[in-house]
Amino acid sequence: MPVRPGELELDHDCLTQDAWLSFIGHIETPFHTRADCPRNGRKTTEVAYVRVKPDFLPALKSLETCSHVIIFYWMHEAIRTLVQQCPKFAQNSHGTFALRSPNRPNPIAISVVELLEVLPDGLKIRYIDCLNGTPLLDIKPYFHQTDAIPTSEVGWHISEVKEEDSTA
Repeated sequence: MPVRPGELELDHDCLTQDAWLSFIGHIETPFHTRADCPRNGRKTTEVAYVRVKPDFLPALKSLETCSHVIIFYWMHEAIRTLVQQCPKFAQNSHGTFALRSPNRPNPIAISVVELLEVLPDGLKIRYIDCLNGTPLLDIKPYFHQTDAIPTSEVGWHISEVKEEDSTA
């Protein structure tokens, strides 16, 4: 993917390997290309499946009591060297850490999803925005008392996003 005007890219040598992560499964979605994938999980009602490796299935115990969970996943097709980006929906470039773009030094993504069902091999969910086969990092319960902050703001987004895409 080419760098757009106004974007800034790191030298690849800046990326070191400091952490150890284990993929605990993968996510099956109907999205096979980045163009197919919604920019926001709330923009789709497609059902997806979180397939958990057998050794991690006991960790799902009690998850069936949750209406929503947080899925952490690895955006395996992301560009890892962009430090400034020009989103298609914005007027200016912004630092990668001010964006929810998958393109980032560590392409870790999160989605709060509706848990439809706990299956023998994982979860049936709705409202996720990732490619089919995306590696799964973690699952956590969503607590509305602590995870939602209704008064939060992203100032640049409020003042700059084009009107036709203001729900990003």
